[in-house]
Amino acid sequence: QVQLVESGGGLVQPGGSLRLSCTASGRTGDSYVMGWFRQATGMEREFVAGISWTGARIIYTDSVKGRFTISRDVAKNTILLQMNSLKSEDTAVYYCAADFKRSEAVITTQWGYDHWGQGTQVTVSS
Repeated sequence: QVQLVESGGGLVQPGGSLRLSCTASGRTGDSYVMGWFRQATGMEREFVAGISWTGARIIYTDSVKGRFTISRDVAKNTILLQMNSLKSEDTAVYYCAADFKRSEAVITTQWGYDHWGQGTQVTVSS
């Protein structure tokens, strides 16, 4: 049984920073891709960033390039999302996801991921 637990969300002013963390438990002997998605109220869930098992392959959605950084600590089964220069349009529930079907190919659609965290709210507002 795989569990993904996110932390680090909260309220921040525009231009501020937050760091999200996601730790996976169960199936820790497997190699897998991990990613972050977000869903704003009334919107579809969208891909934010993804990272392969080795970290050699990283993809960002265009709207966060240069502001967000995804990283991975394989030994701790943890990924981080450092979010800088936050904007009001970044407000959403952020979800961590794991794709156990692939280890190096990062998929940017939610249908490619097997397991999901419960989500953490990020609100950017003055």
